Amino acid sequence: MSVSLHLMKLCVGCDSPAELAQWQHEQWQGGPARHVTRMWPKRETELLAGGSIYWVFKGVMQARQRLLALEEVEGADGIRRCALVLDPELVRTAAVPRRAFQGWRYLAAADAPPDLPAGREAEPSLPTEIARALAEMGLR
Repeated sequence: MSVSLHLMKLCVGCDSPAELAQWQHEQWQGGPARHVTRMWPKRETELLAGGSIYWVFKGVMQARQRLLALEEVEGADGIRRCALVLDPELVRTAAVPRRAFQGWRYLAAADAPPDLPAGREAEPSLPTEIARALAEMGLR
């Protein structure tokens, strides 16, 4: 079955894919990361058929993580939420500008940026302003 659906989410608190990877490694000791969100995706089956969460850093989509599972969690306030269980590997992608939005959004596979070619994934991220300008010019 081919992947037809992903999620995209603004990364708040980390300015780059490297910073997110470091934070997740420290938080989850190298195991699957979890991101808790208020809403449960209605298109769960499509997402779990190989979908990823694409992270947007300061207006530029630059990385993704494969979705492994969705788990129900209850907050200290008694409200049920959805934990997105993520592969610990953070995959760098071509930079694509995205406007700010709240929560998460569905992302069709056809609209997802390609992964960076082998060897380029270890390159440091470009400063956000440069990545955004290059992406707007069609130069990824």
